[in-house]
Amino acid sequence: MRSLFPILTVVAAIIGVWYLAAIWMNATWVYDQAARDGREVGFSEVVGQTLNQERPVLPAPHQVAKGLWDGVAGQKVTSKRSLVYHGWVTLSATLLGFAFGSAAGILLAVGIVYNRAMDMSVMPWAIASQTIPILAIAPMIIVVLNSLGVTGIVPKAIISAYLSFFPVVVGMVKGLRSPDAMQLDLMRTYNANGAQTFGKLRLPSSMPYLFASLKVGVAASLVGTIVGELPTGAVAGLGSRLLSGSYYGQTVQIWAALFAAAILAASLVGIIGWVERVVLARMGLVR
Repeated sequence: MRSLFPILTVVAAIIGVWYLAAIWMNATWVYDQAARDGREVGFSEVVGQTLNQERPVLPAPHQVAKGLWDGVAGQKVTSKRSLVYHGWVTLSATLLGFAFGSAAGILLAVGIVYNRAMDMSVMPWAIASQTIPILAIAPMIIVVLNSLGVTGIVPKAIISAYLSFFPVVVGMVKGLRSPDAMQLDLMRTYNANGAQTFGKLRLPSSMPYLFASLKVGVAASLVGTIVGELPTGAVAGLGSRLLSGSYYGQTVQIWAALFAAAILAASLVGIIGWVERVVLARMGLVR
């Protein structure tokens, strides 16, 4: 219970500030309506109206919670208004892109560590690729792939992979290079070849770095999927919920979709963390 107290304190503080911000940002509309009616409003009336507006500038926490609950439990999972349905669409593209990006990142990392030419050429290009704003390149990728007849989740998965491969490359390179000179000399003393050194020393040493980068990569992959849904006018996915909410001024819907995406990302990171503990425990790297 003591370990939960600081967390609950911070959460309570955030919610309190959120409520105050909602009252402050939504009060303008209340005062404008009162001025049009030629009447004055008291503080209690202002608070009551600001926290229950249909289309507030900043939704109150209980409005977002209700929107999230209605989207998850208040609809059939096959409904186009269900956050479960839209979350699954986004999740499927995220997992596909994450698989592509992770595989490419690991292969590139191995090549960079074992090939001097790749280290001098590929790594700078990988770094440079991350300087291009994803909002600029995503529509280009979508348009080019659509012109080639590639539609569905593949274009979104490619954008997702574009964001997720870089952390994996950096983490895996760092991990593969983590063994020190003494450990490498010991492997040479045992007359181990390159493959044995990789499998017995470099790869196990890289696991903590790999899992740390995978956690970053899966979150970036989800962001890439949502960004990939925005320029296409998608009718499914959390990105489409953000779009439709912005079109019609449904701020509660926007915030509910944002929280759904955050929960989805936290769940994916948690799953990778659980796999990390299991793998590292079996390897004897943690207790």
